Amino acid sequence: MKIFLKLILASLLLLIGIQSFPQESNVKSNADGKDWSLLKHTWEAKWITHPTASTLDYGVFLFRRSFDLEDKPDKYIIYVSGDNRYRLYVNGQKVCDGPARGNLLHLRYETIDIAPYLLKGKNIVAAEVVNFGEYRHAEQHSSQTAFILQSDSTNKKIINTGDSKWKVTKNLAYDFIPITSDSVGGYYAAGPTDQFVASQHPWGWKKINFDDGDWLKPKTARTEAAVGRNFLFGASWFLVPRNIPMMEEKEVRLKEVIRTEGIQSNDGFLRNEKALTIPPNTKASILIDQTWLTLGYPNLITSGGKGSEIKITYAESLFGTVDPENLHTDDHFNARLVKGNRNETEGKHIFGYYDLIYPDGGNKRHFITLWYRTYRFIQFDIETADEALSLDNFYGIFWAYPFEENASFESDDPILSKIWEAAWRTQRLNSTETYADCPYYEQLQYIGDTRIQALITYYVSGDDRLARNAIEQFDHSRIPEGLTLSRYPSYVYQVIPTYSLIWIAMIYDYYVYRNDMDFVGKFQPGMISVLEWFEKRIGKNGLLGNLEWWNFTDWAPEYNNGVPPGAEYGHSASISLQYVYALKFASELFNSLGNKGLAVKYDQMASDMIQAVYTHCYDESRGMFAETPDKKIFSQHTNIFAILTDALEKNEQKDLMRKVLEQKDLIQATVYFRFYLFRALQKTGMGDEYLNQIEPWNIMLDLGLTTFAEREFDMRSDCHAWSASPCFDLLHTVTGIYPAEPGFKSVVIEPNPGKLNFIKASMPHPEGDIKVDLKRKGKKGISGSVSLPGNLSGVFIWNNEKTVLLGGSQEILYK
Repeated sequence: MKIFLKLILASLLLLIGIQSFPQESNVKSNADGKDWSLLKHTWEAKWITHPTASTLDYGVFLFRRSFDLEDKPDKYIIYVSGDNRYRLYVNGQKVCDGPARGNLLHLRYETIDIAPYLLKGKNIVAAEVVNFGEYRHAEQHSSQTAFILQSDSTNKKIINTGDSKWKVTKNLAYDFIPITSDSVGGYYAAGPTDQFVASQHPWGWKKINFDDGDWLKPKTARTEAAVGRNFLFGASWFLVPRNIPMMEEKEVRLKEVIRTEGIQSNDGFLRNEKALTIPPNTKASILIDQTWLTLGYPNLITSGGKGSEIKITYAESLFGTVDPENLHTDDHFNARLVKGNRNETEGKHIFGYYDLIYPDGGNKRHFITLWYRTYRFIQFDIETADEALSLDNFYGIFWAYPFEENASFESDDPILSKIWEAAWRTQRLNSTETYADCPYYEQLQYIGDTRIQALITYYVSGDDRLARNAIEQFDHSRIPEGLTLSRYPSYVYQVIPTYSLIWIAMIYDYYVYRNDMDFVGKFQPGMISVLEWFEKRIGKNGLLGNLEWWNFTDWAPEYNNGVPPGAEYGHSASISLQYVYALKFASELFNSLGNKGLAVKYDQMASDMIQAVYTHCYDESRGMFAETPDKKIFSQHTNIFAILTDALEKNEQKDLMRKVLEQKDLIQATVYFRFYLFRALQKTGMGDEYLNQIEPWNIMLDLGLTTFAEREFDMRSDCHAWSASPCFDLLHTVTGIYPAEPGFKSVVIEPNPGKLNFIKASMPHPEGDIKVDLKRKGKKGISGSVSLPGNLSGVFIWNNEKTVLLGGSQEILYK
C-alpha cells in the first residue's frame, strides 16, 4: 500500500511539473561543506529551450538571467542540468560544466554553491547549451535541446528557469564538422568538431553589462511523452543527482613547434610570451609536438586576421610518408601501419580530426572547443586575407576525472618506472565522466576495458566512485533479452555477450575490494538475467554455441573479428569456460548475499559445464583444451580460462600453464588478454614469470608511445584503457598485494620479484596505506619491511612459508 501511495504521489508531482529527488550527490556546498543535495526538494523550475529553433538538430544556445542582490550571500545553492551539454557562468566566470554522463532515465544534475561568484547589486547567470545533433557522441543520450536551473528554497532570490526574466539566443557562430570513421582512418564515435565564425559570435555575452535586449524569451521544453498534454506517467528526463566529483581542470602548455612552412615561427605564443604574426595574404603551416599524449580543451586567442581561415588538426601520432590528401578510404588501414616511432617526425604528415576558425579582426578573440580533443601533435594550417593575423596565445585545459596517484612502485629496473608512468597516463586519459576505451576515437565505456580500469582505480587511487558509477551504468543498460550492452552510456546499441559475463566479474571484484554488500546486492536481478540468457543456449552436449551478437574475446588475428571458433556456428570451449568463470563468481556472491539456492545452482552448473568442456574439448595427446570438439585449433585463451576455472585438477595446472607459454602454435593472447594470462600465472604460482611476459609494453615504449595502445600490432588507438594493466600488476602480481578475504578485511602479500633485486611499493587501502619495502637476500631469500594500517592484518608468503602480519610496521626476513 505504501509503494502504491508513493507512485500516486510521484505521478501527481509529474502532472503539475514537480518531481522529488532525495538521492545522494557528491557535489558539495562551497560555503560550509554541507551536502545540500541530501535534502529533499522538488523541481519547481521548468526545462526551457529556444522558442523557434529546432530542438533536435545541431545548435549552440546561450541563456542569461540577470538579478539584483541586496547583499553578497554566504551561500547560494542551485541545481542545474542540460541536454546535451552545458557550461555555466556567473558574472563572466566559469562555474561548472555538465551534466555528468548518464541516460534519459538517469540524467544527472549538478548541485553548486555559486555564492563565491556573486556580488552585491547586479548579477548575471549565463549558460551555453550545445546540442551536437545527428553526429553527436555515441555516448550522448538526448531528448532535445533544453536547460534547467533551480534555486534552493533557502535562497532569498529565486532565479528558476521558466520565470519571465530568462533570455535566450542561438549562437550562429558555430556549426558542426561531421567526423566519421573514414575521416580518421578507424572506427570513430566521439562526435563532431567545431566550425566557428567569429563575426557571428555575441562577444561579451557572459558579462553583466552585455546588451541582451534583442534576445528572445525561452519557451518551456516538451516534457511529456503523450501528445498534446502533460501525460501522467510521461517525462523526457528523469533527473538524479551527480554521483561523481567535478573534473580536474588545469592549464597545460604546448611544448614546441617542430616544423613550419610559409613562415618563420617561434614558440612564444605557446608560452604566452610573444605573439606569432602571420602576414597578410600568406599560407602557413605550423606543426606542434606536445611530446606526450594528452587531452583537454584547446584555447586559442587571436587578434586581427579578418578574412583568415585557421584549421587546427589534432592527432595522436604522425603518419609515415603517405600523403593524407591522397589517401583513399581503403588505404586508411595501411596508413596506420606506417606510424613508426612517434618521436621520429621527419617526412611524416598529420591526419586526424580538426576545427575551423574564421577570425573577425577583433582584438584578443578567445576560442575554446565545445568538447575535448586528444592530441600529441597539433597542426595549424592558416591562410590570411588582407589583414595580418596574430596568434597571441595557445594552450590546453586538461580535463579528466580527478584521480590522485596514491600508489607507487619502485624497483632496480628503470624500464618498469617508464611502464608505470605510461600506464598511469593511459588510465588518466581514459577517465573522465565515465571510463573510456580510448580518448581519441571512441571515448566509450566498454566493460572489457572498464574491469581493468576499476581494478587499477582500487590499487592506485583508492577513489571507487567512478567504478561504482560504471557498475551501475552497465546495470542500467540491460536489454529485455537479459544481457547488458557492451558499452554504456551509448545510444548506439552494441551487444557483446561475453562482456556481460565480465560485468559479473566487475561486481565480484568490488565485493572483494570493498566491504559494501548493500551495493553488491543491488545487482542480483541483473546477474540472474545475464546468466539465464546463457543457460538457455546450452546445447545437448553441455557446451555453449550458436550464440547471437558479437562474442568478442580478444583481437587475436586468428579469431574472426575477435570471436573464437565455435561461438557462432558450433560449440565453443572458450565461451563455455568464460560462462563458468562468471558462474563461479555469481555462486560466491549469492552465497554471501544469503541466496543459498542460487549459489548451489550456479556452482552445480559450473561443474556440469566444466565436465562437458573436458569431455568434448580436452585433447589427451596434447594435454590441453581445444577450441571446439573437433580439436583442430588451440589457443592460449581457452587454456587460460581452464586454469582460472579449475577445469583441470590443481596439481595439473602448472604444467598446463607452461604449455600455454611455450607452445607457439597456440593462438596467442594480445595485450588485452594478457591481463587474464597474468591471473593464470599468479594462480599457478608462476608470478615470477610476469616480467618475462611484458614484451608488448616494451615494444610500445621503443616506438615512442607515451601511453599504451589498443594492441601491440596494427595500432589504431595509441591510448587504450585495457593496456594500462601494468599499474595493477606491478602492485598485485609483482609486489603481491591482494585481499585475503572479501571486503579486503585482511591482506596477503606474496611478492613475485622475478629478476628484480628490490621492490618498494605502496597502495591505498580503505583503512590506510599498505607499504612494502623488500630486497633480495641471496638466491632464495628476501628481507625488508611491511607496514599495514592499524586495523588491518594479513599474511606474508615467501616460498610457501607464511608470516603473520599485524597493523603497523614489521620486519621481513627469509634466508
